[in-house]
Amino acid sequence: MMTQAFYTGVSGLKTNQYAIDTVSDNLANISTTGFRSSTTEFSSLFEKTLSTTYDNTANTVGVGSAVQGTTLSQAQGSLMLSDRTTDLAIMGEGWFGVQRNDNTMYTRDGGFGFDSNSDLVTDDGLHVLGTMGGNINGGVLSAQLDETIMGAVSAQGPLNFPNILTYPTEPSTKAEFKGNIGSDDETRSMSAGVVDSLGSKNNLKLTFTKTVPQTLPGSQWDIVATTQTLDGETIYDTKNAQISFNSSGALISTTLTSIDNNGSAIAIDLGSGFDGVVSLGGEITSSSVSDGAIAGDLVGYNINNSGEVIAAFSNGMQSSVGKIALFHFQNDQGLQRVGNSNFTQSNNSGDAIFYTDINGAYTSGSEIASSRLESSNVNMAKGLTELIIYQRSFDASSKSITTADEMMQKALNMDA
Repeated sequence: MMTQAFYTGVSGLKTNQYAIDTVSDNLANISTTGFRSSTTEFSSLFEKTLSTTYDNTANTVGVGSAVQGTTLSQAQGSLMLSDRTTDLAIMGEGWFGVQRNDNTMYTRDGGFGFDSNSDLVTDDGLHVLGTMGGNINGGVLSAQLDETIMGAVSAQGPLNFPNILTYPTEPSTKAEFKGNIGSDDETRSMSAGVVDSLGSKNNLKLTFTKTVPQTLPGSQWDIVATTQTLDGETIYDTKNAQISFNSSGALISTTLTSIDNNGSAIAIDLGSGFDGVVSLGGEITSSSVSDGAIAGDLVGYNINNSGEVIAAFSNGMQSSVGKIALFHFQNDQGLQRVGNSNFTQSNNSGDAIFYTDINGAYTSGSEIASSRLESSNVNMAKGLTELIIYQRSFDASSKSITTADEMMQKALNMDA
């Protein structure tokens, strides 16, 4: 029994020392962004039965304990405000993928920024993984995207967003007009801003005057459409046409279909019925919508809650240019810690996966908060309490070894 006390004490020293180291590591990383705390789990070693009572209750003596493993806490850390739009925090489960050479790791630390090569990287230089939109060609945006479609897990790669990017000129191709020109015999006008192929913004103006003579029922108006520079000094095209309304003021026909804008044709849509231009008594109104855009320079990048990287331009246009990937695992507890906030997959965690929506498209699975960072999820009060408990248990195990040694010495002295 005295020998057994040595074994029990030694196992207690080993397991409690491991637990103390784990808690100490947690407390040391209480300020580490995205840190996930660990909890030590113990298991009892085999027990020896001393006797069995009449009700089959066994009197046993243990032979110590062993470390069963450590459990990774998945509690959400609190969010901290940041002054960088590229700093991100995951709202829920999931991991950012980061890479150095061919070594892929996973982290909750979203402290990202751009390096000298315009790569999106972590603060320690690891490349952030995701899907590029494929719409940047030689510093020019080749297509405007509402969303970047995520590729498969194996297709994720480093993200690169140039600090000089141009939104090209988009000539206007159509202009829609709506409003009430009234029913009185007075000149009315409507205007729309349109862009030509050279990137200049011009004015498309419609002037309405009542046709003489009128043919009842209903009313007819003459239209003069002109495209001209904003200062009115240069006129590119003039079209004369007619528009007709029924007795209720609804549009029934028009001969105005298109006009030239310094070499670019613009389709003109005046609507039909009461959906478009009308001739009614009451307040005079007008509105217009046209497509096209003048050239613009990159203002900056923003990241939305789906991980879309949005490029904003000086002309007011925006476009998705990439998407940051969020990885998931069948068993997060099986991830292998390789740094304070970095992990690698293992046989226990399984391979990284993406969630899919009802249409089978890859999706993030969790929202992402921009200009936020997730703090460590270590609970200081709990950690300090555990540290005291483990230290007392360590002392008790040490005392059991000392006591067993003293008993052994007394037994040897008795034999003498």
